[in-house]
Amino acid sequence: MGELRIRQAVRGLVIDEDDRVLLVHFEFPYRSLWHSPGGGIEPGESHHEALGRELAEEAGLVGAEIGPHIWTRRHIFPFLDGSHDGQEEACYLVRTRAFEPAPQMTWEELRAEFVDDVRWWTLSEMAASSEMFAPNDLPRLVAEIITNGPSVAPLTVGI
Repeated sequence: MGELRIRQAVRGLVIDEDDRVLLVHFEFPYRSLWHSPGGGIEPGESHHEALGRELAEEAGLVGAEIGPHIWTRRHIFPFLDGSHDGQEEACYLVRTRAFEPAPQMTWEELRAEFVDDVRWWTLSEMAASSEMFAPNDLPRLVAEIITNGPSVAPLTVGI
């Protein structure tokens, strides 16, 4: 068996002044889940450049101040197109004012990437929801960030 082909990706935990979290809904053939906006890092892009591009494409958030690196997550799963065996993500805290999500990508383009919704969530909505989140314990992780702020070093979070 060869070496795993791991895609490098970046995500933003976007939190507004009312402590709502902006999440993107992915509808894959095998499951659906809510995750923070983000995606693959293009050749030559820094983490911050890639995250700025992804936030604009998926949510319409432009010029946001990217805060500290808060989490790292590695997930092994076969990409549907066969290009990768998994993904390693760096997640950054992004504090912003509330805005109405207006992705720069068309919904046709977003659906081609399995995205079918973008919306704000409160902590209580996340805690009461039966929806699947990524990471699985996202509601708890977000509550810790809101209550205690980010840790000194990025945490390694599970699937």
